[in-house]
Amino acid sequence: MGSTLSEKIISAHVGREVRAGQYVVVPVDVCLTQDGTGPLAVQVLRSAGLERVAHPDRTVVFIDHAAPSPRRELSNDHMLLREFAYTTGARLCDVEAGVCHQIIAESTARPGDVLIGADSHSCMAGALAAFATGMGSTDVALGMALGKTWMRVPETLRIRVSGRFPKGVYPKDLILHVIGAVGADGATYQSLEFCGPAVDSMNMEGRLTLSNMAVEAGAKAGLCASDDETRRFLDRYGRAGDWKPLAPDKDANYVRTLDVDAAKLLPTISFPHAVDNTRTVDQLAEDVRIDQVFLGSCTNGRISDFRVFAQMVKGKKRHKDTRIIATPASQDVYRQALRAGILETLLDFGCTLNTPGCGPCVGVHQGALGDGERCLATSNRNFKGRMGNPNGFIYLASPATAAATAIEGKIADPRKHLV
Repeated sequence: MGSTLSEKIISAHVGREVRAGQYVVVPVDVCLTQDGTGPLAVQVLRSAGLERVAHPDRTVVFIDHAAPSPRRELSNDHMLLREFAYTTGARLCDVEAGVCHQIIAESTARPGDVLIGADSHSCMAGALAAFATGMGSTDVALGMALGKTWMRVPETLRIRVSGRFPKGVYPKDLILHVIGAVGADGATYQSLEFCGPAVDSMNMEGRLTLSNMAVEAGAKAGLCASDDETRRFLDRYGRAGDWKPLAPDKDANYVRTLDVDAAKLLPTISFPHAVDNTRTVDQLAEDVRIDQVFLGSCTNGRISDFRVFAQMVKGKKRHKDTRIIATPASQDVYRQALRAGILETLLDFGCTLNTPGCGPCVGVHQGALGDGERCLATSNRNFKGRMGNPNGFIYLASPATAAATAIEGKIADPRKHLV
């Protein structure tokens, strides 16, 4: 019997063949933590007398969730993390860099890596065929210090996607459809493996969106095979030497397979207050007025997302009652958007531009909602309080749906606004 991607990667690390359900101690290639979870990790290491990191060049400390800091308490946390990075030699990505998951994809994650992060969306690096997973601060702290962690090898749910995406439909619509079909806990502690012709032809930015949201179905990881697109992506960042081909065996064992025909997908929206509360745009029974649109996050803050949004709004003005916040996921994305004239288009449309980082997604600053306000966001979660106010309402959608919504002031069908 063959192996899934998860089984292959973990087997290579422990030096023997492993199968789903087995418990293993695994060497770790990459550890990350950020300003929301990092302070606790540092405190754990200090209390255990383990304030060190096993692999400083592949342990990355990010200041991205509140960047720049909006409050002195958070500023003190940032000081702690800077001191820890300096003392241990860990890499520091400070307030100018961008979202941890985007930076990890651009600079660090490699096919076949095992990556643990003190952030649930660390699974995004699975798009590069890394076994990447989120863990608690304590587990990641010990992983940083000891260079290894323990886990149960997960079973794998295969998501096989055929067909071609129709006009106005994007990978974000696909992953929302999958989460709606599987359920918020339908893949708990499983690995999602994305495959099929539609994934094979998808660019890396789309694959990153799929892997990013695997956790919203309860998954431990979300992986794509490493192929020529993976190689092109790594080469774009001067990392061609990090590439290697990696794919599951044809006779791998899956708990089940979910088949999706991309050609049948429609623009999809996740309604409050659960990601699996999904509806297609043609299922809206009435107008849903939107007070704020958020373009950004680790899910959809990449240059292709900004390009789609800008193409749709160029030469137009935002709806007078709907404000727009745009936050690039990294400094590289910001620079690309600047050079391409995209930021000027967004400013002309009426957007507020934030520095690279998490911004409104986590509700710490830069876009918290008022009581009763509704936001349509390109991010990954719409739980109560996610954007800083439990009395706010969050809808999730693609950048194209976000652009159409910003134009009309209500949740709108992007197909009407695409040239």
